[in-house]
Amino acid sequence: MPYGPLYRHNIWTALQAQHMDRSTGTTYGPLYRHNIWTALQAQHMLSSTEEIFQEIAKDFNIRWNFPNCVGSIDGKHIRIKCPPNSGSHYFNYKPYHCIVLQAVVGANLKFVTVDIGAYGKQSDGGLFPYSALYQSLETRSLKLPEDTVLPNSEITLPYVFVGDEAYPLTTYLMKPYKRRTLDRSKTIFNYRLSRARRVVECTFGICASEWRILDKAIEAKVGTAVEIVKCIALLHNIIIDVEGLHDLSSNDCSSLDTNDGSQLKKSRIHNSVTASAKQTRDLFFKYLNSPAGSVLWQEEAIRDVQ
Repeated sequence: MPYGPLYRHNIWTALQAQHMDRSTGTTYGPLYRHNIWTALQAQHMLSSTEEIFQEIAKDFNIRWNFPNCVGSIDGKHIRIKCPPNSGSHYFNYKPYHCIVLQAVVGANLKFVTVDIGAYGKQSDGGLFPYSALYQSLETRSLKLPEDTVLPNSEITLPYVFVGDEAYPLTTYLMKPYKRRTLDRSKTIFNYRLSRARRVVECTFGICASEWRILDKAIEAKVGTAVEIVKCIALLHNIIIDVEGLHDLSSNDCSSLDTNDGSQLKKSRIHNSVTASAKQTRDLFFKYLNSPAGSVLWQEEAIRDVQ
C-alpha cells in the first residue's frame, strides 16, 4: 500500500491542529474545505518554478529513466450527481454524469497541478487546449527551465511533459509514436515514455483506492464537488510529504488497477504537428536508443510487451 499505516492519524493530527473547531469538533462545510486549500496548498502543492521543474525532472530521470520530464499528464472522470438543468454537458460515454480532473503528476506520485471541473463529455486530448496549463504554456507565462544537454551526450532538448496518444505533440509535450509506424527502436521509445507517463495513472489509482468518496457519485453541487476533489489531491500530497511512499517500485504502478473505467475517453484531437515538435520527439527517440540514454533492461522489457 503506497500510503503508510499511520497516514490517517497523521493527517487528522495536522488538520485538527490547524482547522478544526475545538469547541464543536466541526470539520465540514465550504469554509473548512476552502481553509484546507488556502492554508496548505502553497506548502504541499507548490507553485511551479524553474527550480521546482528541474527537481521534478531530476527525479523522473532517477526513478523512471526519462530525462527532462517535468510531469505526466492525464485526465480522470469524477462521478457526480446529475446537476439540475445541465443537459448533456456532464454526461460522458460510460455513461454517467461527471466532472473532469486533469492532472500533472511528478515522479514521486505527487500532484504538481490540477485542473478540475470541466464538462464530463470532453475527452482528455480535447480538454487540454482549453486548460489553464495549455494557456500558460502557449503564452509562456509558465516558465520551464532552459533547454539542456542530456547526460553523456551532445543532444540538447527542452523540458517536456509526457502524455498518451490523445494529447497533441508539441515541443513541450511528448506522446508515443503511432502503432502503425512502430519498429523495434520506436517501440523502445514508446515503452520508456509509457513507463514515465503511467505515474499519473498510478496516482489516480491510489486516490481511488484510498478515498472511497470517489467510488460513487459525489452527491453535491458541482462547485462543492470541485472543492472536494481539490482537497483530495492536496491531502494525497500531504500524506506523501508526511510519510513518503512505502516501497514503491515500477511494478507497483503496473499492478495497481489504474484503468477503473474512470479514465477519459482517448479521443485524439486533430492538431497540426509542427516540424520542431517532430524533431524534438525524434531526438528523444535517438537518445533513448543510444548508448548514452539506453538502459540495460529495455530490450527485455519490450519483448514482454510485444
